[in-house]
Amino acid sequence: MGLFNRTPRGAPAPAAVPANGHTRARRGHHEPYTMMTRPTFGQWLRVTWLDILTMAAMGAIGLGVYFARPAPSRSFAVTFSDGEVVYPQFAYPMRKEIIPIWLAAFLASVIPIFIILCMQVRIRSFWDANNAITGLLYSLITAAVFQVFVKWLIGGLRPHFLTVCKPDLSLATNQYIADEGYNAKGFKEIYYTREVCTGDEKEINDSLESMPSGHTTAAFAGLVFLYLYLNAKLKVFSNYHPAMWKLVVLYMPILGAVLIGGALTIDEYHNWYDVLGGAIIGTVMAFSAYRMTYAAVWDFRYNHIPLSRASPLPFGGEPDLAGATFTRRVGWGVSGAGFPFTKEHGFGYGSHHGSNGASGLARKPVAGHAAPGTYRAENMV
Repeated sequence: MGLFNRTPRGAPAPAAVPANGHTRARRGHHEPYTMMTRPTFGQWLRVTWLDILTMAAMGAIGLGVYFARPAPSRSFAVTFSDGEVVYPQFAYPMRKEIIPIWLAAFLASVIPIFIILCMQVRIRSFWDANNAITGLLYSLITAAVFQVFVKWLIGGLRPHFLTVCKPDLSLATNQYIADEGYNAKGFKEIYYTREVCTGDEKEINDSLESMPSGHTTAAFAGLVFLYLYLNAKLKVFSNYHPAMWKLVVLYMPILGAVLIGGALTIDEYHNWYDVLGGAIIGTVMAFSAYRMTYAAVWDFRYNHIPLSRASPLPFGGEPDLAGATFTRRVGWGVSGAGFPFTKEHGFGYGSHHGSNGASGLARKPVAGHAAPGTYRAENMV
């Protein structure tokens, strides 16, 4: 924890907490703490205990649903009367996974956490690391629970379903099986349900839960969150022209997520639309979790500022950790609260006014205020 003992580089000294600021006088309020210093374990636990319980509960729910038998009884066609396979896209061989689920989870969680901690060599903020890791867990856990519910209640056939099912159509002549499911039903009576499967029950259950891809959901939930964090800390999309290496580093997590999802179409564990569904779920959760823990997603002025649980961000004044960036280019994270929060730069919070009260952005007169006969195109901006 030594990295977090120092005041973040380029940040003002911690201000005293107002006497009437953040007390526990009213139920639901947290004890006073400042974002500029590392809290005691007790302070941290009082702020985060509800999140810890929620994560544990969501994890337990997710595991329970993951191991549950698939809810829907899906119909599937096997062969026509001449023996031709109706849907060969579900008859692929069952292969060994290129990226097992444990490795996908490792890449989506441990790698981002490692990078976040490495960033603290320059940022030196306990609360930045706390919010980043907490937001990452928000994203991963909510995305995982979301996708297991969709798998359980909707699901779909994996590309190797028929190989795992090992259907024996003669079982459909059994009256009990015929009454139990929808066997030998539909047009030309070529559709069946899982009652005719003779394979391993666990493999059959798994092969009925293809949609969405859990690997891809985890990859995008974790690595898109890392992408947003790197963009904020490196100021890639900001108010200056950064070096190209920052763009390369920024999109490495996205490349990793795409490769993890794409590999699932090579080993035939998922259909392309399963991968797309997982990518959408993971991305939505990553954006949502980042915005919950940081002041903005895209606004470069404050998308690097971790939010406090005890007080709102003072958009009209100087916020804590305004200089908590990794880059030091064009004044970011160096002086005072950090560029562009000083009035001298004409880019302060709330009102974009310079030190003399005038607007920091030069504006041309609009047509309504120009003298007659001077309505020119360039004056209409």
